[in-house]
Amino acid sequence: MNTFIVRQPIMDHEEKLTAYELLYQQDSSTLYNQRDARVANAIVNFFNQVGETGFFSDKDVFVTFTPNLLMQNVPKIFQEDRLVIQIEDNVLVHPVAKVIIQRYKNQGYRLALVGFEFNNRFLSILPSVDILKVDFSDPESPDIQTQVSLAKKFGKKAAAYHVNTPRAREMALALGCDYIQGNSVAEMVTTKTQKMEHLQSNFFRLMAAITRQEPEFEEIAHLISVDVTLTFSLIKLVNSAYFSLPNRVRDVKQALTVLGLGQLRQWIYLLSFTADGGMTDELIKISFQRAVFCQELSLFVRDFPVSRTEAYLLGMFSTLGILLEAPMEEALKELSISEEVKEGLIQGQGRCGQLLELTIAYEKGEWSRVGKLAPELELPMNTVAQKYLEAVEYVNETWEELQQPFRES
Repeated sequence: MNTFIVRQPIMDHEEKLTAYELLYQQDSSTLYNQRDARVANAIVNFFNQVGETGFFSDKDVFVTFTPNLLMQNVPKIFQEDRLVIQIEDNVLVHPVAKVIIQRYKNQGYRLALVGFEFNNRFLSILPSVDILKVDFSDPESPDIQTQVSLAKKFGKKAAAYHVNTPRAREMALALGCDYIQGNSVAEMVTTKTQKMEHLQSNFFRLMAAITRQEPEFEEIAHLISVDVTLTFSLIKLVNSAYFSLPNRVRDVKQALTVLGLGQLRQWIYLLSFTADGGMTDELIKISFQRAVFCQELSLFVRDFPVSRTEAYLLGMFSTLGILLEAPMEEALKELSISEEVKEGLIQGQGRCGQLLELTIAYEKGEWSRVGKLAPELELPMNTVAQKYLEAVEYVNETWEELQQPFRES
């Protein structure tokens, strides 16, 4: 059986990425509904292969475990100070629930209680719980404020989940929730005002220049040179350990020669946002990750209508409307990209639209949509799962290189 694993971002009250929740699926059923030891073995084997550090970028990890997985000691594959064990009602009804929970608590793991109810099962383990998870799918529910207040009263942290609308996010922030997760969280933007002028002018001209069929080196060098953010980021990149150059690069033209137009197309979008762009890191990383994921999957789609490079842009530009707070059609009008990519981004049509929809559905752990879209593109599920993991690890490694301090020689 194939194991499919994705991570969903969790922000803190300052809207900074602080953790991920891990979601599993095995074949057509969620692992949470599986009870035998084979499931535990599949999870252990997965982490033995990929390692938790690369997959989670040294962030905390929230994982829901069934009673069987707890009994199989599966949480032991995580470091105690990084794992949050999520407890649901199916654990609480287990005859030795309190013993299991207390054992992991004594070992130094943090515990999060999901779906709290005012009954003895939940109240009896409350002293052992560190985090109370509150459902924000209906922001108008009176239970939300009651449960957040209860968490604070008993000295617990409050985690808002199913934060899928701006209204839910506003309420979670107003109530002082320590953790926030949901569909709106991964696409949160803290502020865009300082960067808008740059994005609407020089950035668009640069993207138009590098996506032409025959890019002009001198034009690209000039557009980068007039922008201090891009100049700094580009020189910082080529002087990083990633390229391991014997001598330090000092100007834009030299940096472009090292990088080459092929890699420049892949990197310039990321570089333009990394220095004080006012965006959450996670949104930028999502753009980058979708780009890599789309690019790699496109190689396995029969008769895919665009090149590997344009498949990369399909994923990269999927967040452009959010970044610019503009309709996608307006954001794309100045860019020289194929009509197939534009139709996929704007209308979700064609093979490009299907591939992007599959990419986003897998990223969100929407397994039923993934199960429908993958066969339509004739993509084996094990290929989709493997390419997702490779994309995550590649983006994490690349991101770490970009965050290294600039080195003077």
